[in-house]
Amino acid sequence: MKKTLSFALGLFLFLFPALCPAQAPSQIGGFVLGGNVSEYKDRVKMETAMPIRYAEYLTEVETKGSDEFKSGLVSYGNCAAPGRIVRIKMKYADSTKKFYEALLKHYKDRFGEPLEWRGDPFHVMIAWKWSFTDSQNNQVSMILQHNTKDEEEKLGNAVKISLTNLLEQERMCFEKKYPSLRSEDTRQQAEKKSGPVRWDRLLPK
Repeated sequence: MKKTLSFALGLFLFLFPALCPAQAPSQIGGFVLGGNVSEYKDRVKMETAMPIRYAEYLTEVETKGSDEFKSGLVSYGNCAAPGRIVRIKMKYADSTKKFYEALLKHYKDRFGEPLEWRGDPFHVMIAWKWSFTDSQNNQVSMILQHNTKDEEEKLGNAVKISLTNLLEQERMCFEKKYPSLRSEDTRQQAEKKSGPVRWDRLLPK
């Protein structure tokens, strides 16, 4: 009986792979989410490391280039688990739209259809987002993007994978430890609760 059930399950997974949840991504460009940045000192430019503005609970460091990736940024925690990598963003060496379209197809083959469009209506920024839960119940997000003009993002093709619950863990730890240095999002929320908007101060006269 057990053999029959195992065979039936195996046949189902073979015939209908798209119905099976994809394994959450955990690494890109040789860097692993949850690892410690100290393990990669020979692959990052430690002299570039600095806390992220308005997100001082994270430090960001540039990676060294490779044949596949022109550049990258690794973000790691400063409070709950100092040095723990919680976000990896890599820029592909090939920046063309044609490469992006081929890349997107391979992403869909491996991880299924993306769940959310994160680009703009004019497709200046083309970006798709996937969301996963890994074997340790961590929440993992992945964004694949092609940017043609947005100066706030790297031009070309890039991928970003993040441990979103551990990012939040770092933020909460930092704000509890340093209540006067709250993140920009928290400051904005506090300002919204502080009273009515003074429109006379916001409009030209």
